[in-house]
Amino acid sequence: MRNKNWTVMGIALFAVCAAAFQGFTHLDKILADQTAQTWNSIYESQEKNNAVETAADTKDYESKIIRNGVEGNKLCTFACNVDWGEEIIPDMLKVFKDNNIKVTFFVTGRWAEKNKDLLRQMYAAGHEIQSHGYSHALCSDISSEKVEEEIEKTETAIIDAICIKPNYFAPAAGDHDARTVEIAERLGYKVVLWSSDTIDWREGSTASVIVQRIMSKPLDGAIILMHPKPETLKALPELISQINAQGYRIVPLYRMPV
Repeated sequence: MRNKNWTVMGIALFAVCAAAFQGFTHLDKILADQTAQTWNSIYESQEKNNAVETAADTKDYESKIIRNGVEGNKLCTFACNVDWGEEIIPDMLKVFKDNNIKVTFFVTGRWAEKNKDLLRQMYAAGHEIQSHGYSHALCSDISSEKVEEEIEKTETAIIDAICIKPNYFAPAAGDHDARTVEIAERLGYKVVLWSSDTIDWREGSTASVIVQRIMSKPLDGAIILMHPKPETLKALPELISQINAQGYRIVPLYRMPV
């Protein structure tokens, strides 16, 4: 705005000076004022157009992000982000097996490298394995080269463990911008967030609180975010039971129409 004002003032001053050089009259002053007003209108119009273009760009990249599945199929997905919790995951796998459900695990590359055997167990049990970035870095805080590295190093770690290339990327903490989406797309990934959050990392998130949080949100097409936490493990049997009782099926993300 400051630059715009200085520009408009400069144009007006130029017009005034030109008029003074030729002999300043009342008519010259009117013309100088009209010149400034005309350019002011032009700049305001340009700013409005830029604002519309920025909003359109934001809408464009946001539309490429998967936040939930298509409604009407009575399906929902458990998306479990993993950067720790290897001591909890085996018991989670048992709960999932006992209830005959499959989920999607988004794992970090560094975790995959350190827990290859467990990752293979997760995959062998029929669960979907996808990318959570390499080091849990916030994408908007790092360079484009580092965002690429986060995705590519995780891809290498997952392929090395289970010989499967992931195609979904869940950025750490859901942090993303247009650049993140563009880089992920260029590397063959779709960015995935969530529609319902257990918030199981927050103090006071007991099993009953977690169940209440999820059951108070829409289930149709929901992507339900969770982590391998002790209270989440305790919540799973009741959460699964209540979801099934309402006629919904829990499926991995690749089985969810998006």
